[in-house]
Amino acid sequence: MAIVSKVYCSPVEAALVVRRRPHAVSGGGFVVTDCSSTRVIFRVDGCGVLGTSSELVVRDGDGDTLLLIRRKAGGIIEAMSIHKKWKGYIYDYEGAQKLVFSIKEPHSTSSISCFSGSSSSSAIKISLEPRKINGPDGIFHIKGHFPDRDCSIVDSGGNPIAQ
Repeated sequence: MAIVSKVYCSPVEAALVVRRRPHAVSGGGFVVTDCSSTRVIFRVDGCGVLGTSSELVVRDGDGDTLLLIRRKAGGIIEAMSIHKKWKGYIYDYEGAQKLVFSIKEPHSTSSISCFSGSSSSSAIKISLEPRKINGPDGIFHIKGHFPDRDCSIVDSGGNPIAQ
């Protein structure tokens, strides 16, 4: 099941390295490289000090934009919510944004996400959009702790699809 394009799916298991770039003024983010060739496969930009707040851009190895990921507007509603919410968009051929997935991340201080500095027992939930079409097969969870290099993505049946 391809979210962006089947071009980014591999028919065989692929070993990739996810590396966090230094948090700089306009840099930061992540770089995903192929272990065998050290070729950049993906980049995640938008984690720097400057730039649009709560917005990440996923790019391919050539620097072309694949996904725009935005954090849902904060305010009093989010402050009262038990989840942080993100939405992922692709651009159609006319340049309009199309929602393809949403992410719910635990928001309480006792359960911090797998991407932060503290361990958590709560998983991040990813739902493919539109939910009515994808049903339970369109739900994934990110479990583990990224700083400890122990993170995995599992499908609705609990089967690992990435580690």
